[in-house]
Amino acid sequence: MSELRKSVLNKNPRNFGLGKTQQDFSPLNPTDYFDSVEQIETDNGIFNFYRKGKSGPILCCLHGGGYSGLTWALFAVDISKNIECQIIALDLRGHGGTSTVDDENLDLATLSRDSADVLEKIFGNSDIPVILIGHSMGGAIAVDTAKLLHCIAGICIIDVVEGTALEALSSMQTILRNRPSSFKSLESAIQWCFKSGQTRNIEAARISMPGQVLKVDNKPSVGNSVTDAVNDFSIQEVDEEHEPTKHENFAKPPLPQRNSLSSTNSTHSCPTSTYIWRIDLKKTERYWPGWFQGLSQKFLDLQMPKILLLANVHGLDTTLTIGQMQGKFQFQVLTKSGHAIHEDQPQQVAEIISVYLVKHKLAKSREGFEVPIPKMFM
Repeated sequence: MSELRKSVLNKNPRNFGLGKTQQDFSPLNPTDYFDSVEQIETDNGIFNFYRKGKSGPILCCLHGGGYSGLTWALFAVDISKNIECQIIALDLRGHGGTSTVDDENLDLATLSRDSADVLEKIFGNSDIPVILIGHSMGGAIAVDTAKLLHCIAGICIIDVVEGTALEALSSMQTILRNRPSSFKSLESAIQWCFKSGQTRNIEAARISMPGQVLKVDNKPSVGNSVTDAVNDFSIQEVDEEHEPTKHENFAKPPLPQRNSLSSTNSTHSCPTSTYIWRIDLKKTERYWPGWFQGLSQKFLDLQMPKILLLANVHGLDTTLTIGQMQGKFQFQVLTKSGHAIHEDQPQQVAEIISVYLVKHKLAKSREGFEVPIPKMFM
């Protein structure tokens, strides 16, 4: 663990950051969590991904809708302490630093083909086992991608179940409309992420949220589409000591087709800059049902070790309830978590997946990590 990360944890308790009158909402540097930030080109575009580790099984981490590969930062650090592994945290099409020929095409088959293409491009025809780990939309992509590659040895999906996901779609537009449409700075975006409960972990908000927004210039012209239409969220608490960090603009790599912005600009002293959502999820509604329809049965049909992590014990639908009773997959609930379980409780998620991989002989434990006595899974 880096000295920076120790400092973050000392200042802000990992889960809720209680007891602080003023909190630090400054962005954190991805290279304090990952070994490198890389891009790779396929026939469909340039894909951005975050990498950690050089040996062991490949953990391909696929984020949920609206997130980016940075959502896996804390998890990557924690699981790397437990087991020998390689982590690829991909920015999916339309998200983060990835730029494709059609960023608006979020069809499940397209997203799954993208993931398979990136893995094949990075690792070629390697026989190294790949474990797919997907959150929400990324879980659906992981299940679909598992059918495309021969090297997939295991799968973990996080807080996504067909029945509950389809039921929730009717309220998604309302939820998205109620979000701020822009932020005055990265700090205000991070504050919203934490205080809205999108993540309950202040450190996760500081590393993950910058990958979900994009800095744009507000040109002072009549009828400006950004400045006229925004519902801005600004920091209510005054941070008297804060100065923009050198990591502020590194928090999300620039998209290949956009001009890079100077890292010396201060978000506090540059009122002509605004942060907007990297992807407008409201415009992707036509793809939502396709992500989740048939997901439960497709998950059960995979002939490999499977694990499902949920934030709510009541989250299983009928198909998965029957499958769980038949012992077709490992299931565990992590209470005190919101939807982004791996951000809220990265250490616990890392331990569960580490034990899962070691028990199935897919990974080797690092010195000091002991596989606990088996527990009854709910």
